[in-house]
Amino acid sequence: MNDSTADSDAVALARELIRRQSITPSDAGCQDLIAERLAALGFDIERLPFGEVDNLWARHGTEGPLIVFAGHTDVVPTGPAERWTESPFAANIHDGMLYGRGAADMKGSVASMVVAAERFVREHPDHAGSIALLITSDEEGPAVDGTKRVVDTLVERGVWIDYCLVGEPSSNVQFGDTVKIGRRGSLTAHLTVHGLQGHVAYPARGRNPVHDLGPALAELIATQWDTGNEHFPPTSFQVSNIHAGTGADNVIPGHVDVVFNFRYSTECTAEGLGTRTREILDRHDLDYELQWRHGGDPFLTEPGPLTEALSAAVEDTVGYRPALATTGGTSDARFIAPTGAQVIELGPLNATIHQIDEHIATADLDRMADVSRRLLERLTTA
Repeated sequence: MNDSTADSDAVALARELIRRQSITPSDAGCQDLIAERLAALGFDIERLPFGEVDNLWARHGTEGPLIVFAGHTDVVPTGPAERWTESPFAANIHDGMLYGRGAADMKGSVASMVVAAERFVREHPDHAGSIALLITSDEEGPAVDGTKRVVDTLVERGVWIDYCLVGEPSSNVQFGDTVKIGRRGSLTAHLTVHGLQGHVAYPARGRNPVHDLGPALAELIATQWDTGNEHFPPTSFQVSNIHAGTGADNVIPGHVDVVFNFRYSTECTAEGLGTRTREILDRHDLDYELQWRHGGDPFLTEPGPLTEALSAAVEDTVGYRPALATTGGTSDARFIAPTGAQVIELGPLNATIHQIDEHIATADLDRMADVSRRLLERLTTA
């Protein structure tokens, strides 16, 4: 069902984007729509395709500071479409809620930021500094040919981002209650411990790798990797998968596979965590193989000009200041922060992201557009 009220600019654009079935890494024409709108206002448009991924870099102005809105047009798969109350790509509105895959993560924010940039440029055509949008279709996927490649290209050209707002869904209970000023690092390990397969009735003729692993795994779980700091909680260690055996109940397995992950603070490094992990495994005399996948280092934007400008913009719009947090998973901000940019994240409620019946309040799209426009005003007139 559709509400009959007229859509605002941000809501109308969000609906157009949701109707494009851009399951990662497909963009499905979303960036064409955005580029056409921004080009009409004098933005310089550049397409930066890498592999199967579409990327858009749109800039208005040539001077500093360079203020960037960053987001992604790709979405995760819908899951069983028949379980959705509203068709996942119909972009229907019911009781003030816009339903659809990507409504909250993050086509809604992309639409709001585009509208904010449009309004700002119309009102301030000769604004100070530069405004740019960095849009990718590779955030929900491997995140190899998207924001990371674009940022690398910009750095090679000597283009440095000063301030960046990433439109990730950061809000918890009400729009604007939380701004992410950093994220923890992510380090995943695939551990294989080898034993000797045999009959369970003759344990002396085999070596059970699950038994061998047990004490080492207990030590890994019990280890305090750090105590965190003012902005980050302590580093966490979590086992996400463990598998052994042939399927028979009378066979000692020949090996056990374990996958575990560190979400780590700025008190640790990936190298340090790897070294300490091997020290523990070696102490227990295991025959093992260990492979690592590094998802990204932690980053932190210390409270300063960007956090203050955004907090003030939120307060001007909704009447309260956001909490500053570093919780949650990784985001594309991890590729922008290492260049020296101040990077923060603000977006709608995250309660339904990646879920059946993902939705966002239409009023929050307008609030996001207003906050983004106010942010530009504060950063270009400070």
